[in-house]
Amino acid sequence: MLEKKNNVIFVIADDLGYWALGSYGNKDAITPNLDRLAHEGKKFENFFCASPVCSPARASIFTGRIPSQHGILDWLDEWENGTTTEEYLKGQNTFVDILSKNNYTCCMSGKWHMGAAEKPQNGFKYWYSHQKGGGPYYNAPMYKDGELVYEEEYITDKITDYALEFLEKHSNDKNPFFLSLNYTAPHSPWNSKNHPKELLDLYENCEFLSCPRETYHPWKIAETFEGNEEERKDVLKGYFASLTSMDLNIGRVLKFLEDKKILEDTLVIFTSDNGMNMGHHGIFGKGNGTSPLNMYDTSVKIPFIMYKKGEFIPEVVDKLLSHYDIRHTILEYLKLDDHLDKNIKYPGKSFKNILENKNTEETGHIVIYDEYGPTRMIRNDRFKYVHRYPDGPYEFYDLQKDPDEKINAIDNREYSEILKEMRYELLSWYSQHVNPEIDGATLPVYGGGQKKLAGKWGKYDKDAFGRYSSKYIFTSDDELREKVIEIKLESKIQ
Repeated sequence: MLEKKNNVIFVIADDLGYWALGSYGNKDAITPNLDRLAHEGKKFENFFCASPVCSPARASIFTGRIPSQHGILDWLDEWENGTTTEEYLKGQNTFVDILSKNNYTCCMSGKWHMGAAEKPQNGFKYWYSHQKGGGPYYNAPMYKDGELVYEEEYITDKITDYALEFLEKHSNDKNPFFLSLNYTAPHSPWNSKNHPKELLDLYENCEFLSCPRETYHPWKIAETFEGNEEERKDVLKGYFASLTSMDLNIGRVLKFLEDKKILEDTLVIFTSDNGMNMGHHGIFGKGNGTSPLNMYDTSVKIPFIMYKKGEFIPEVVDKLLSHYDIRHTILEYLKLDDHLDKNIKYPGKSFKNILENKNTEETGHIVIYDEYGPTRMIRNDRFKYVHRYPDGPYEFYDLQKDPDEKINAIDNREYSEILKEMRYELLSWYSQHVNPEIDGATLPVYGGGQKKLAGKWGKYDKDAFGRYSSKYIFTSDDELREKVIEIKLESKIQ
């Protein structure tokens, strides 16, 4: 039988950049509970999502696959039609499936946004799920025990309430528990009607120095915020108020664990699905805050904290790691055998050695990869190259000289050799990992949402994806696909 110490609580925030927490250097944010976890646990400073938008990133967390392996290539568009009944992860096991088969009692409370939210998915038994993945903080549509209810109270509190009900019932069971606590915070909307006044008032006199007031990005999509200074401040008050509310609710969960004397038996993990720009680069948004899609660190870099009272030695970890490493790490830490699909070349690896303070020289990655449809990134500890199929625009940054990614050095001859090497490495790596039927580089993924199964899996190549207008978007999806195939063939010949 599994030891009781193997309880797991996995908290996922929504649209939270690494820069936004107090423990990551933000002097505006009020996040005492997360700061405590970071200071007393393992704080990871170079952790990246697998895609800078919610649904693909979340699917990569749970499956350990990149988007071009699991088939969720854009955020799932459920706003107009309600919950999608498509089971996007059908036939793909997650680490929660493995936990469930090993006698874990598994609960999900909050945002799923990976299809079929009306019923428990992938190893979960207890299920309280947002119908659409996001929206108003009051009167949020939630599936509770298979019934759609509209919660009048603040949804961040309600997500925590359900989690505490689950913990109250199962914290003393013989079998361990896994709780996936998936907040919709601090995702928009940020207007004052959506957040308690007492939280907004905490930021009344805040100058929000962590959120630069920059000229709007030339690629900024029309759907993102534009406003005067007063309106900007109101937006930022809402963002940080929702963040503080989430932090306070995490504090409620930690207090419960302490009161029940099971905090030492519980691994606590915190992360975000993707990063977020709140004025950074002149954008209010993430990867799809621009067209073409972007790969700025503020979009792809996320906070990641692991805490185990009495076990983990506090440490700031600077290794390059990704969401696609989480599955392998959790299961190895829990001493559970994984059941990987033999047809998939998984991109990640375990970093359990970091948790145990053993030899970590070989732990982590030399480079990190990220994808959002036809936009792909390769990044090491100094350089970043962004490749866009079929014809660019391309980007190259020297992060040592230009950490804020202000100078695109793609045409700088000083970097011609490293650029050539990184481009080849990116093309080679993806050619080894993608499923050709759902390769995001060949599909019309523009940031406007995914409505159906992609590629041959769903036979919806033409109408699976929404789109934003852009001079970089081909009028013909067939033209895009043919052009990408041509480029890939050329790269193999070279």
